[in-house]
Amino acid sequence: MKAVVYEEPFSVVVKEVQDPRIQHPNDVLVRVTSTAICGSDLHMYEGRTAAEAGIVFGHENLGIVEEVGDGVTSLSEGDRVVMPFNVACGFCKNCLVGKTGFCLTVNPGFAGGAYGYVAMGPFIGGQAERLRVPYADFNCLKLPPGEEFETDFVLLADIFPTGYHGCELAQVSPGESVAVYGAGPVGLMAAYSALLRGAAKVFSVDRVPERLAKAEEMGAIPIDFTQGDPAEQIKEQTGGEGTDKGVDAVGYQAQSHDASHEEPAIVLNELVETVRPTGMLGVPGLYVPSDPGGPDEHAKKGQLLVSIGRMFEKGQQMGTGQCNVKRYNRQLRDMIIAGRAKPSFVVSHELPLDQAPQAYEKFDKRIEGYTKVVLHPGHALAA
Repeated sequence: MKAVVYEEPFSVVVKEVQDPRIQHPNDVLVRVTSTAICGSDLHMYEGRTAAEAGIVFGHENLGIVEEVGDGVTSLSEGDRVVMPFNVACGFCKNCLVGKTGFCLTVNPGFAGGAYGYVAMGPFIGGQAERLRVPYADFNCLKLPPGEEFETDFVLLADIFPTGYHGCELAQVSPGESVAVYGAGPVGLMAAYSALLRGAAKVFSVDRVPERLAKAEEMGAIPIDFTQGDPAEQIKEQTGGEGTDKGVDAVGYQAQSHDASHEEPAIVLNELVETVRPTGMLGVPGLYVPSDPGGPDEHAKKGQLLVSIGRMFEKGQQMGTGQCNVKRYNRQLRDMIIAGRAKPSFVVSHELPLDQAPQAYEKFDKRIEGYTKVVLHPGHALAA
């Protein structure tokens, strides 16, 4: 089958790789119809992880079940399904309480597994024509047949639930004010989710004009951090108090105010200043225990200088960690079907699999309006 394969920093190719096969009675094989490029894929693409040549990327996957293992009971050939990026067993201590992003079974020695991601287990990614799904009864979410809502549904694999998770970590409630740092795909989904949850006022902080325009279009208030300290800009619009809640949708590659260099802790520290005393912070943005490209020796070890004293002084609380997609994807699917949510507004490009190398390059450089790319294996779509 064809698949997107990592070669070296800033280089992926589409090439033939071995077809997946049923390895366990609980597996299914899925013919991939849509698979998205994620901002976290760029961490590997840029050489900012320990990813080795040969890894097949892709953890946001949707498709049609083609083959079913003998132990699978709830799925049949022809079913349309979307898979959480988390590979989970469904029966370990963490899965049983809904913490499927931290499954203790699928990736021994590490809490959590994922498709096509470094250190997240042996699971081949889905930026390919086919995908093996383990523990399929648990990991596949059934969708209505046909092609309706295709680009909405593929976002159920990661960024829509992850944005919603940021609001859940911050416990966003109706009528509150929320600051979301980052207006990339996850940040836009976090701001969108805050509005879906009834927030009265949502600020979206970024520096890319196209992203800020998207945020404004959906009802958020854009804040360009290159035009002045974002915490101060937001306080000016909240009577000097700051927001009730805050979400970090940026992570460890955060930029300085003048966008001249990376400051890995700047968003965390800005959120501490932005959110009012006793407010809550949700941090779905990715932070890593090691970063080969970190700007200093501490950052290379995942050790950041965060204003914990100021946070303590303000009595704030913080929730962190990757999204437990299964906790949200069923309800978010039903909101899409009911017309209550349409997350595909973040999708800027739909392309055939063969154009993945160009898409990675342009998405990484934030050029030509590339904000979110969905690849369609088997389809020769126009660029």
